[in-house]
Amino acid sequence: MTGTMGFSAPLQATIARARSHGFGDLLWRSARRVPDKTALVWGGLRQTYAELDDTVNRTANALAARGIGKGDRLALLSRNNHAFVVLSFAAARLGAILVPVNFMLKSAEVAYILGHSGSVALVAEDSLLPVASDALLDPAAPRVRLKAVIPEHGGAVPEGWEDAFAWLRHADAARPEVDLGDDEPLQLLYTSGTESRPKGAALSSRNLVAQYVSCIVDGEMSGDDIEVHALPLFHCAQLHCFLSPGLYLGATNILLPGADPAAMLAAVEAERATKLFCPPTVWIALLRHPDFERRDLSSLRKGYYGASIMPMEIVRELSQRLPAMRLFNFYGQTEMSPVATVLRPEDQLRKLGSAGRPAINVETRIVDDEDRPVPPGTVGEIVHRGPHVMLGYWNDEQKTAEAFRGGWFHSGDLGVFDEEGYLRVVDRKKDMIKTGGENVASREVEEVLYQHPAVAEAAVFGTPHPEWIEAVTAAIVLRGGQSADEDALKAHCRERLAGFKVPKRIVFVDALPKNASGKILKRELRERIAG
Repeated sequence: MTGTMGFSAPLQATIARARSHGFGDLLWRSARRVPDKTALVWGGLRQTYAELDDTVNRTANALAARGIGKGDRLALLSRNNHAFVVLSFAAARLGAILVPVNFMLKSAEVAYILGHSGSVALVAEDSLLPVASDALLDPAAPRVRLKAVIPEHGGAVPEGWEDAFAWLRHADAARPEVDLGDDEPLQLLYTSGTESRPKGAALSSRNLVAQYVSCIVDGEMSGDDIEVHALPLFHCAQLHCFLSPGLYLGATNILLPGADPAAMLAAVEAERATKLFCPPTVWIALLRHPDFERRDLSSLRKGYYGASIMPMEIVRELSQRLPAMRLFNFYGQTEMSPVATVLRPEDQLRKLGSAGRPAINVETRIVDDEDRPVPPGTVGEIVHRGPHVMLGYWNDEQKTAEAFRGGWFHSGDLGVFDEEGYLRVVDRKKDMIKTGGENVASREVEEVLYQHPAVAEAAVFGTPHPEWIEAVTAAIVLRGGQSADEDALKAHCRERLAGFKVPKRIVFVDALPKNASGKILKRELRERIAG
């Protein structure tokens, strides 16, 4: 059989191998280009690019020896650590599909992701073993054939689990050779939508590499960068806007276990970091920390924010207190790998509150309810197309068809272009709350509240919050003859939801405002309660 070029299948396969440009190739090439440069710092561990690449190969071969191969889903439930980075690239070199799991989820939520993705392997950090073990007992979870622990805190490896650290020292350091097209699924990133169940956004190497190019070009990134990475790697922003592009470029990457302000400021000073990403909530925490003035932060040249809108006063304060730092806003979502638009430094004060203009590899429109383009100044839904756009939602044709109607990806956000082509995000078409950089589906929280016997009606929405930017807020109508207070309802939610999904504020009302069709007017509630 011959292809469109008239070549035989074996020759096509040979050519494809020569032209490979996948996620797993990026670190390999950096290791050939700058082998002795520091690639990753994790606590007392400092690995050069050659050493990190060697560790990735050993881990990939260890996984292959355990039957993990192309197309297999490998779930990773872990906080930031060295093994997380290694496993991300090791899975890619085998053509296995990585499924990073939010470590703040409850066991039932983890079980759903394991089951929906069809994961055959689960790797969990030792501190998360109770959640992982409970998830595997849930009827929704699949029967995984490989379980491993990242013994980050020195605990014993339970019976039936493997030590993932041993994989990093596997005897075979040869680079695996796997035929993997650049537009085949590489990672499944689960994102909360308007439904109670999360959706698995499938991303390919083509998605990610195109997105890295946009970040590098529009974000002025370079191989000379020294960057502190403190936000969770399971989230696409830290992993795919910053860490992976940094490794692609041959930059030096300082990995922290979490976004502790004191540790972040200390790392910037100690490593002379030039680059830092934080969502607005973390930038605010840094500015308010006493070490902000005590630490030498003069090395910072590039700062980035995203996940939610930065308060205008914070943009002004950062410009005043870190005048040498160029500030960028990255707007997007997981389905866009995730960057869609960029607000550059020269526009931060001139276009306060703007999400910027489309990234170099993205085309963006504003459309009405009939998907027709609208003129500047008119609010409509934000839609995109280009190589950043995901492959689709894993095993969900209906939701994928809805998202891709008309040949554009529909973001679910409402926005408006000004006359200069700058985007302003004005609201969410779907009931999504972004709190502290995390997505919360209002319907999921509402369904849990409805499980309480005293609740007659519930409406969940976001309200402005000085620390979290948006706070999960619930308006409750109680059943006649029933009683419940705010603490009782929060405790009810806390037993069933991840902590970031639990309402930070609950108000009791006599009735929920509704339109003529019976739809709850959440915007009216939001204005009433926030005001």
